[in-house]
Amino acid sequence: MTAPARADFSALTCGNGVALVPPVAGPDLPARGYVEEELRASGTALSYASHPPAAYATRVALRRPAGEGSGTLVVEWLNVSGGQDATPDWNYLAEEIVRRGHTWAGVSAQFNGVHGGPPAVESGLEARGLTALDPERYGSLSHPGDAYCLDLYTQVARGLAADLGSDCVLAVGESQSAMGLTSYLDTVREHPFDGFLVHSRDHAGLPACVPGRGASLDDVVEHGPVLFRDLTAPVIVLQTETDLFGPLWSVLSRQPDDDLLRTWEVAGTAHADKFQIGRHEPFLGCPEPVNRGQQVYVVRAALRRLESWARGGPSAPSAPLLEVSGESLVLDEVGNARGGVRTPVVDAPADLVSGFAAPGGPPICWLFGSTRPLPRSIWSSHEEYLAAYTAATDAAIAAGFVLPEDRDAVLAEAR
Repeated sequence: MTAPARADFSALTCGNGVALVPPVAGPDLPARGYVEEELRASGTALSYASHPPAAYATRVALRRPAGEGSGTLVVEWLNVSGGQDATPDWNYLAEEIVRRGHTWAGVSAQFNGVHGGPPAVESGLEARGLTALDPERYGSLSHPGDAYCLDLYTQVARGLAADLGSDCVLAVGESQSAMGLTSYLDTVREHPFDGFLVHSRDHAGLPACVPGRGASLDDVVEHGPVLFRDLTAPVIVLQTETDLFGPLWSVLSRQPDDDLLRTWEVAGTAHADKFQIGRHEPFLGCPEPVNRGQQVYVVRAALRRLESWARGGPSAPSAPLLEVSGESLVLDEVGNARGGVRTPVVDAPADLVSGFAAPGGPPICWLFGSTRPLPRSIWSSHEEYLAAYTAATDAAIAAGFVLPEDRDAVLAEAR
């Protein structure tokens, strides 16, 4: 029997170093006993659209414990919505990955990450792929196009797991990368993954693509909703308020939880938020402060629950969906969303945190939602508010949607 195809790896050592959009914040990797390196992954990938096989050479960024780790490998499908590689789920998950001793691999799975391409949402930033950012370091890379990205991602993950001796392999991806994972789960039946975290997906997957270019998200509107069927590994789908309606319309792809599927729709969250943008918020030019919800803590909890589930532990908890009426969310008496996964900022509110931005800003602002003052005071004293906020924090931990290790950080966010 022929062994499944896998990538081969060599070190990338020349040039300027790791070309990833730097996170706004995150753990000090050397101080936490982590090393960072880059690999060139190469092989011959198949297309699920019956195009001829094609050679590839792509980049893998690796962050791993210098000593013995947990054995879990988290493989992020790097996001190219900005026209080049970015690491949104590393930003959310870095603290959980490092404190648990996991290895993280960021895979340049798509054409635009290697060769560059137009951003999915106009941001005013120059978008250049790896081969343009540092020709000396990345000039030998070559991506055959997004028609091959599914098998390329499979081969890279399979090869990494074998070389690292990983005994639990998790796929993660946010936004356009979640669309890639949606297509992956809809298409690929033999794969190396023990679990999937599909974060902020569209109603469909990546659109079909001819060789030699990246997928165009303009084509997604032509596709009907994709539902997950015949799953072979646990899947957590984590959605924000922004994702439910236009232009992503993930409400069309809602489906009931089952033995291998959980959907967590998180109240008070946006597709991107203050945690992601950090000090760069003023450069967005949005008419209101961007979303200051607590998505990060729920994403970390999702990874913890997914890993345990993938290793044979209890299933991740189910959650109610956000309440909707037509093409709108149902709001509570102060104006925050009803239903969904609850966090303290919505259950003990000091402001309105929404996945929807005010009109009039640049196009990129729709990703970042908004934070607005409460229309009226609902607390008789600051002490009453703090007591309610603390109780809501402990309720979220007890429900499994916030981790005990993050309790102090959540409490520090009391307004």
